[in-house]
Amino acid sequence: MRPTTLPAAPGLSFKPEHFEAIRETKPDLGFFEVHAENYMGEGGPAHARLTALRADYALSLHGVSLSIGGHAPLDREHLARLRALCDRYEPESFSEHLAWSTHEDAYLNDLLPLPYNDETLALVCNHIDETQGALGRRILLENPSNYLAFADTTMAETEFLRAIAKRTGCGLLLDVNNVFVSAVNQGTDAFGYLAAFPLEHVGEIHLAGHEAQTLPDGSPLLIDAHGTPVADPVWSLYAHVISRAGALPSLIEWDNDVPDFATLAAEADRARRILAPEAAYARAS
Repeated sequence: MRPTTLPAAPGLSFKPEHFEAIRETKPDLGFFEVHAENYMGEGGPAHARLTALRADYALSLHGVSLSIGGHAPLDREHLARLRALCDRYEPESFSEHLAWSTHEDAYLNDLLPLPYNDETLALVCNHIDETQGALGRRILLENPSNYLAFADTTMAETEFLRAIAKRTGCGLLLDVNNVFVSAVNQGTDAFGYLAAFPLEHVGEIHLAGHEAQTLPDGSPLLIDAHGTPVADPVWSLYAHVISRAGALPSLIEWDNDVPDFATLAAEADRARRILAPEAAYARAS
């Protein structure tokens, strides 16, 4: 299977409204990431922009509707469209979520969590094997943001992800904001989670903002909203990961209330400053 080969540098989610700014300024970025489902048509302006972008930058395709954790069989027509898109653009990476988003014939607008047990592990591994076989490439699987815990969970999320990577050979996408959101919502320790995370399998990192709410009982609730700057506690977790794992491809996600390109570029620069010492060490080794 083709490996993940994104450069160990900051990247940004590509937004069409930023295309002219990118073309004019040629920002120093390692890669851009797009949601695969937005490019499943045959042509038009969207593909013209992505083709131009691909000529200058590495590309990460990020799926949001494969429903790898769903009980239903994978949609083979969707897999075929993903394969065609990968063949067209030859991205350095393809990733999906450890989640489910389908029920019977309905596609949901949410990436829903699942219990971590032997039954779910077998289901997810089978779906990843099928996906990697259909795409002819190794995929990255993203850790979810959690808002509750399942009574029939029998293993830690980090143990579950490690077992998936070992059984299927897939890589992992570590979303650091999801780690923080889940820790606050469930009253657990984010640094403890990262201490148990199989960093050796990580091929990309996501960084994003979240929305803070308060439940009726006064306890905090964080929503993985992707509409604000990366929060300081998330930056601290990210710096901790990089100090342990070395420089890794690091994406700034900003999908709602999208700001001007300069604001996104400033977030990427902050990631670059954290990556720089580890990248320099890697070059000198």
